[in-house]
Amino acid sequence: MFEAHFQTFEEPETGIALASRLSAFREELTRRKLSGFVVPRADQQQNEYVAPSEERLAWLTGFTGSAGLAIVLAHEAALFVDGRYTLQAAKQVDTKAWTVESLIDPPPETWLTKHLKAGDRLGFDPWLHTSTAAERLAAACAKAGAELVAVDSNPLDSVWTERPPPPLAPVTIHGAQFSGETEKEKLARIHAEIARLGVDALVLSDSHAVAWAFNIRGADVAHTPLPLSYALVPKDGRPTIFIDHRKLSNAARDHLEQSGDVREPEALTAELTALAQRGGKVALDAATAADALSRLIISAGGKVERGSDPVALLKAAKNPTEIAGTRSAHRRDAVALARFLAWIDREAPSGALTEIDTVEALETFRRETGALKDVSFPTIAGTGPNGAIVHYRVTRKSNRRIVRGDLLLIDSGAQYEDGTTDVTRTIAIGEPTAEMRDRFTRVLRGHIAIARAIFPDGTTGAQLDTLARQFLWQAGIDFEHGTGHGVGSYLSVHEGPARISKLGTTPLKRGMILSNEPGYYKADAYGIRIENLELVVAVDISGGEKPMNAFETLTLAPIDRRLIDVAMLSKNERDWLNAYHARVAAEVGPQLDDATKAWLDQATAPL
Repeated sequence: MFEAHFQTFEEPETGIALASRLSAFREELTRRKLSGFVVPRADQQQNEYVAPSEERLAWLTGFTGSAGLAIVLAHEAALFVDGRYTLQAAKQVDTKAWTVESLIDPPPETWLTKHLKAGDRLGFDPWLHTSTAAERLAAACAKAGAELVAVDSNPLDSVWTERPPPPLAPVTIHGAQFSGETEKEKLARIHAEIARLGVDALVLSDSHAVAWAFNIRGADVAHTPLPLSYALVPKDGRPTIFIDHRKLSNAARDHLEQSGDVREPEALTAELTALAQRGGKVALDAATAADALSRLIISAGGKVERGSDPVALLKAAKNPTEIAGTRSAHRRDAVALARFLAWIDREAPSGALTEIDTVEALETFRRETGALKDVSFPTIAGTGPNGAIVHYRVTRKSNRRIVRGDLLLIDSGAQYEDGTTDVTRTIAIGEPTAEMRDRFTRVLRGHIAIARAIFPDGTTGAQLDTLARQFLWQAGIDFEHGTGHGVGSYLSVHEGPARISKLGTTPLKRGMILSNEPGYYKADAYGIRIENLELVVAVDISGGEKPMNAFETLTLAPIDRRLIDVAMLSKNERDWLNAYHARVAAEVGPQLDDATKAWLDQATAPL
């Protein structure tokens, strides 16, 4: 009935079949006189999604999660993953060949100090690690009396005989009707940041920053409209954009050449070397710049200024055109969501639907808007115990039938040219238990506390995070992820630097878009999450003495009233939910067919 174009549900190759790859890799390390090698799940720019040609960790180990690292020694091999992926990793890798270890606490460096021997030579590809990561590895090697060796070419690529070619998706121009600011205006702001840093040039090593600065988009990685590229912006004069010419139409090339010089990616090393030889001081983004860039500049006599990319903060605060665009994208998305939620309510109680059915249906409803460019991440659709797995991805093998008594957690998003969406709803299939209602209502109260927050300009996400957790804490429970992440404008659905979490130290500025997504997960039973996107806006308080901000909710989708214990809500919380539902009905209802509108009227009726 439905078909998913942007998502697949196939099981990846798993461990035991990959044993020959590990032995071929070890032979190559021996040939290169290396005692071991570090294989991160990364590309040159530390992107969240990487091109098939960069999936080295998955090729070698079988592990397909979005964060991980492998260390291969002569007689031992370890895969390091965080808590989200412990179960997945154990299923995907050959546990006879690999041990699965913690990525965070303790970190891989602790494992290295125990397993390296004096005189060992541990290799790493400096293009796939930041300088900070490389320094941690070097310190671990030194502690064991071993040496960290930066390789000129990646030994894994020598044995990966069927490695896909690099992506060459066409570059598109992100027009002024979407960007709201010309490249010239953006470059003037970037130049002001370069002057503030007191450097001779800034390397844009993050493709998101290049896409934003030069108003281009692409499709080199899944789910994020990125054209993989670099830029070098000098304090004076024209910047240079480094991008594969095969991605550029005449129009795209003309667009870029109006504000900068266009060169092939490999020309970056020559330009940086020349700049360094003149004693230039170059700013690098500590989060995305490859260690290879630092090494290159320093070896050629230049100086490196490592810090946060100033473009990240410029990009995070959306301008009026981008804000109008995201509102429009959310209204469009809301129609697809209403059609989907009405369909679930109609079909799920029969017991005929599976998790995959829901993923395909939601993508189809979004495609029927006529504006969908991609999903903004693979949909998380977990019913019953699968809902308790925070980053669950359904496959043909794990696909579960939806039955009465289940909670269905569905977290999804869309990429439209005018904005990026991300929304989670938890749906009761049949009659929920009293415990489910209690937990859902506590999550909802935390969600409302964030949505209703009023806070001084400059407040950080860490200062707000507790608001989302307070009602869960009162019951002795919590959730193990952040409350919210930044969201791009037809860019990454997970955008820094601002976030709502105990680690969120970036001040929230007007125009930033953040998710508001508290949750609760009962292992082997069910999961609950309620997520809307919020825009930081100014709020005028009569008699107030400080500039104050609040959140404007962008997402327009009903929250399941059947899961709410109304007696637990305060009057203010009830008023907020009724007002939100009235707004959903008013803005979305007129765009729906009669049957769906009748469903929406019921779903948004006042409590």
